[in-house]
Amino acid sequence: MNATIKLELRQKRRFRIRKKVMGTAERPRLAVFRSNKHLALQAIDDQKGATLASVFTHEKALKGKFKGNNKAAAKEAAAILAQRAKKKGITKMVFDRSGYAYHGKVQQIADSMRENGIQI
Repeated sequence: MNATIKLELRQKRRFRIRKKVMGTAERPRLAVFRSNKHLALQAIDDQKGATLASVFTHEKALKGKFKGNNKAAAKEAAAILAQRAKKKGITKMVFDRSGYAYHGKVQQIADSMRENGIQI
């Protein structure tokens, strides 16, 4: 299976999930994006169309701590996002895995958010 077909299948899964998952101010959507080098996590209020909190593995707080885009980086990024969300009074989120399998880094993100007091 070539890369284009894999991407198209993931996009189909992503759109199918997005039809069902909606974030609000009280319970924002935790959106996950994976690239080959980095991870991006965002708490999004879909009613306003605004990002409430975000973290990227290439930002200053995480840059250079981890070699590449791995589970340890995912866990640390999720912990930082949980802290930022708590500062804004967010304790519950809806998990949007963006079509990625709930395995590896994506699972590590969800587990770390739960460990840090965010209900998913």
